[in-house]
Order: sequence, then C-alpha cells, then structure tokens
Amino acid sequence: MKKHLLSLTLVVVWMAAALLLPQQTFADPPQDLSLRYDMKTQTLSVSITHKSTFTGFHYIKQVQIKRNDEPFETQKYDSQTGKTTFVYTYKVPAKPNDLLEVTAICNVQGQKTATLKVE
Repeated sequence: MKKHLLSLTLVVVWMAAALLLPQQTFADPPQDLSLRYDMKTQTLSVSITHKSTFTGFHYIKQVQIKRNDEPFETQKYDSQTGKTTFVYTYKVPAKPNDLLEVTAICNVQGQKTATLKVE
C-alpha cells in the first residue's frame, strides 16, 4: 500500500511540475534560417529549421521581411508546416544589390534573422 501511494504521489508531483513550469523550458527558438532569391520569378524562398513535436502548439508565429531596411511584409501563422525544416515562399520584387532581411519569430521564445544581397 505504501509503495502504491508513493508511486501515485510521484506521478502527481511530476504532472503538476510539468504543467506549472513555464513553456519556455520545453521550447526551442528557430535553429536555422536560409534565404534564396529567384530573380526571374521575383520569389524569395525562406527555409526555416525549428523543431516542434506539436506544430499547432509550438511554431513559427511570424515571418517579417524587410527590403533595404524598410518593412516589406509580415506574415502571421498559427502553426508550422513541418516538424523540423520547412520552406515558405514570398513574392518580393527586388533588383540587384537590394538587401533582403528575414526574421522568423517563435510563438514561445526566440527568433532568428538572416540577410541576403540580391544578385
């Protein structure tokens, strides 16, 4: 009986700790962000590596695009399309030597920024 009660107590304490700890302890910020620009189609491809087992709970909530240090587009999301690496594409008119900056923001914690000079 005592062994059963001790096991039950440990399970309850573990579950309470898991529920009460901040979400940040279970979340990773974006690990990698790579950009590719296709001048012919005027398309920016953004490859994001962000590990998430539950993509509707922990995800990239926002992608911000700047062109030549000016805000161009902000896209908001309520889930992510892959559990590790995924790609979003955007129509971004640009010309040679334009500087594109992209920031991917996690809904729990952290962000990652990458830049690309259009050639």
